[in-house]
Amino acid sequence: MVHLKNSGYVPTDAKTLLAKADQLTSEMDVIVRDMRVSTKYLEFDVSVKKEELDKVIQKFASIGPLNDVRHVVEEKIEKEEVLKRAKQYFNDEKYWECHEVLEGVWKNTHEGEKDLVQGIILVAAAFVHYQKNENDICLSILKRAMEKLSNASGMYHGIDIDKFQKITEKMISSENIEPFMI
Repeated sequence: MVHLKNSGYVPTDAKTLLAKADQLTSEMDVIVRDMRVSTKYLEFDVSVKKEELDKVIQKFASIGPLNDVRHVVEEKIEKEEVLKRAKQYFNDEKYWECHEVLEGVWKNTHEGEKDLVQGIILVAAAFVHYQKNENDICLSILKRAMEKLSNASGMYHGIDIDKFQKITEKMISSENIEPFMI
């Protein structure tokens, strides 16, 4: 995952930026799978050999300055740490990473907690689509998230679920999607 600092791009620029990244790496053994635009970052999913990474970063400098690079692998992490990271990723608008890290928790939960965690995952997934300027898909996924969250309330590992639901429901009813903090 390559995160560049966002210097003014918006989600409507996502397809253009993905095409530019593809063009910049066209003569390399690199796959740029996807990209998302947050208010802070330009997030690129890149498959690249370790020895080629510096060259990719140099080429991407024409799009924006580097913020960070992270090799994304499934890790075995304690639940409390996962939920702490998920909250940080969500608040930092790294929704894809939030979604990914929470899947391990979701797989090991039962009944009501399973739906609650899946609801949070779905909100993160919805924002991934928002960052790609796919607002109709985002809203559709937010509606599915609200179904999963319908029986939840109170606090969940530092996340105010009532506030989370209220904000999500407001975005659905107004069709005005805006990142928020949890």
